[in-house]
Amino acid sequence: MALFDLPLDELREYRSASVEPEDFDAFWSKTLQEARAHDLDARFEPVDTGLTTVDVYDVTFAGFGGHPVKGWLTLPAAVEEPIPLVVEFIGYGGGRGLPHEHLLWASTGRAHFVMDTRGQGSGWGGGGGTADPVGGAPAYPGFMTRGIDAPENYYYRRVFTDAVRAVEAARSHPLTDAARTVALGGSQGGGITIAVGGLVPDLTAIAPDVPFLCDYPRAATVTDRHPYREIGLFLKTHRGRTEDALRTLSYFDGVHFASRGRAAALFSAALEDQTCPPSTVFAAFNAWGHEDKAIEVYDFNDHEGGGPYQEAAKLKWLRSYV
Repeated sequence: MALFDLPLDELREYRSASVEPEDFDAFWSKTLQEARAHDLDARFEPVDTGLTTVDVYDVTFAGFGGHPVKGWLTLPAAVEEPIPLVVEFIGYGGGRGLPHEHLLWASTGRAHFVMDTRGQGSGWGGGGGTADPVGGAPAYPGFMTRGIDAPENYYYRRVFTDAVRAVEAARSHPLTDAARTVALGGSQGGGITIAVGGLVPDLTAIAPDVPFLCDYPRAATVTDRHPYREIGLFLKTHRGRTEDALRTLSYFDGVHFASRGRAAALFSAALEDQTCPPSTVFAAFNAWGHEDKAIEVYDFNDHEGGGPYQEAAKLKWLRSYV
């Protein structure tokens, strides 16, 4: 696929037309306050994986609505003092998988927590184990329009709340250093990372790769690839509801979370990415609120982005922070 979005020099100046709701902060403050009314109840059960260089814990904690959410915590073996923490979020349709799929960050001497994404974990990888017990109004198959009738009902309200609680759960373990916490993820995981970066003010750094869930007004019209296409297909049937749908989505737009970011950030974008178009990624990057930020650009890549090259870039970059 040839380049289809804005030229790179225009991407570096691009700003989203997404309109921030006046009650954005109040909405999220109330949402998190309601979630925190439930005991976090983070439980860490040791797992015999056959791995000898790491210790793995099967984690359950209370997310949105007090619903149980799963995760894996992986620590370098024989750790005795608190160590830096990396919290990871997963791409669209994936789940936490199996422990041996997540060895990179513990291999660097850091604690690694990966959150299962409620209702997903059946599209690829090793699967997931977290249900989404909340129903919703009619939606196009997938997750992008579940509860799109109102911000209070929208699917990603639950996911983003789970993600904030995941950080809190991971930090509650005695061998993780809450003062040195990094959030990261790719695609959907990158979008969740940006949301967490805007909702958790004391992160050390974030690293979202080819992030999803950013600049909905442009994303829904510039690409016909799923998952963003789910929005267009829903509106194709539900004629005349575009304004209401975009209003709901504005409460979950990475651009608005980005403006509240207070941590160092390393983004990545791919210029042939039709799943998460580069303009939508740059919209969030350009809005990111901390001056210590950088973006890796992969000229001829689609949604795979930098892949292992970006992993290497993050390994090098994070040495300066944790």
